[in-house]
Amino acid sequence: MELTIGSRTDVGPRKMNQDHLGSWPELGLFVVADGMGGHNAGEVASHLAVETIRSFIAESAASADITWPFGIEVKDSIDLNRLTTAVRLANRKIYHEGTKSPDLNGMGTTVVAALVAGDRITLVSVGDSRIYRLRSGNLEQLTKDDTWLASVLGEKQAEDADPQHPLRHVLTSVVGTKDDVKPGSREEQLVAGDRFVLCTDGIHGKLDSASLATLLARASSATDGAETLVNEAITRGTSDNATALVINVA
Repeated sequence: MELTIGSRTDVGPRKMNQDHLGSWPELGLFVVADGMGGHNAGEVASHLAVETIRSFIAESAASADITWPFGIEVKDSIDLNRLTTAVRLANRKIYHEGTKSPDLNGMGTTVVAALVAGDRITLVSVGDSRIYRLRSGNLEQLTKDDTWLASVLGEKQAEDADPQHPLRHVLTSVVGTKDDVKPGSREEQLVAGDRFVLCTDGIHGKLDSASLATLLARASSATDGAETLVNEAITRGTSDNATALVINVA
């Protein structure tokens, strides 16, 4: 499978961009994180998450003789174990860094990550950043939001809930705020023509599924897709940083 990648992150109306993304096609790794915390703690958390995930994926690709600090889930593939371990290591790193400084205490970040190997893609998520797939004109959300609304109402009802609902953005799981985390995960077969997007809630909070599908389908390239999604979210008045990473499969 041949991949083309496009990405953009924008501060939007905020004073600081606490989103961060990483794209390493040589590793098959793509990550988007949305940090949170006072001062610059959210920015620190998102950068730590992306770099820690990259580091473990690179290490585990280079050597079969690696340490698995959380053990191996025998029912899961090696790539799923690699990506889940990488996110849990990021969680541990952020949590411990947060205990060292009052300014960083309680910092955390959402994470969505994709790892491509051959004709398979492995996905993990924590928080309310999302991964979508556009296939044959149909858009599917491949991750589940770790939010209070989604846990109580279900994904579809939460999506349709009042945008001003006071608990709409209350997260039930975040990378870095506890000593361990259990990411959501899945694996999918790649099909030529697939288009994936990893994005923060600065994008999907303003662009519903129909808008996302239309904009992605019209995009002339992965780069055009990422630029279009961010620009449209800003045009529609997003109140947050806006980040999109698009993967086209050929």
